[in-house]
Amino acid sequence: MILSLYIASLKEYIRDRMTLFWTLAFPVLFIIIFGLIFSGGGGSAYNVALVNLDTGTAGQQMVSAFNSDGAKKYLSVKNTTSVTDQNHFQDQLKQGKLDMVIVLPPNLSQNINAGQPSDVQLYLDNSKQTQASIMTGIVDSFVTSINNTIPGRAPLLKVAQVSVNTTTLNTIDYLVPGILAMSLMQLGLFGTALPLVSLRERKILRRLGATPLPRSAVLISQVLLRLTIAVFQTGIILGIGYFAFGVAIANPLTTVVVAVLGAMMFISIGYLIASLARTQESANGITQAVNFPMLFLSGIFFPLAALPSFLTFIVKALPLTYLADAMRQAMINSTPDFPLTVDILVITAWLVVCGFLSVRFFRWE
Repeated sequence: MILSLYIASLKEYIRDRMTLFWTLAFPVLFIIIFGLIFSGGGGSAYNVALVNLDTGTAGQQMVSAFNSDGAKKYLSVKNTTSVTDQNHFQDQLKQGKLDMVIVLPPNLSQNINAGQPSDVQLYLDNSKQTQASIMTGIVDSFVTSINNTIPGRAPLLKVAQVSVNTTTLNTIDYLVPGILAMSLMQLGLFGTALPLVSLRERKILRRLGATPLPRSAVLISQVLLRLTIAVFQTGIILGIGYFAFGVAIANPLTTVVVAVLGAMMFISIGYLIASLARTQESANGITQAVNFPMLFLSGIFFPLAALPSFLTFIVKALPLTYLADAMRQAMINSTPDFPLTVDILVITAWLVVCGFLSVRFFRWE
């Protein structure tokens, strides 16, 4: 009797695809993604400029260390001895084209020979604190190894961080724009696709479509409702970020424009899912399949540079990548992963294409 009930329960469990996904597949995918990000294997090397202004042996030793085979696993180094190049590289860092600039000062060897400490300067973007911490740790390890070659003396080489931003940013400053982008995605996906499919299955859409009201009016009212929720949602998140955690908003108007555009993009994606899905179960499955990779591969929690290089194509194909990047630029003047115009164009392209396909394939019954 117990065995029969056990077998019957097992069959019921196996037939429930959503339960199988959340209890078996989701934890496996979760640990694989986090393992790839944090295991230290498969990650792409950080783009670094090394400016050696020291003509002595200490500078040459540092250059050799940062260009060694061991360093190439973590750093892709551009070398120069020019102050002009240093200024150029610092501009590239501000534009997001470089991850870090290392400067070896002119008096490095002289200070070490005299037994005086000297700083290795790291120019970093402090709006990406996780990435900055990782890169500082990498440089610190090489500096420590060189300090160990100087016998009988306290460590003379020290790492000094120089921020490219004048505003001091905390981790929460980086996270709030990403959380806002994520909430707009959730609204567009779960707050649009699933309710619409439910209305269709209960034949409510069919009844509305049969009324004298234009069908376009029904759809527009649904879109306006979700845009209203998006604006309200944005206000709540920004308010909590500002009043509870002191997250300042650098460009309020741009932030609102990006939020509304992002909300419209994900609403159009939600409509497309509702157009393709025949049942609530299939809509839920499609929504989860769209939602899951964007949560972890769009840079809302981790800097894109921390992701493995083989995921670059996927990362650049996800709409949330561009919304999160645009939101950070608008809110905290973060160093961009992409130019803001590129973010806006990609978001608009997703909106137009998904909106067109939604109109083409939307079904009322």
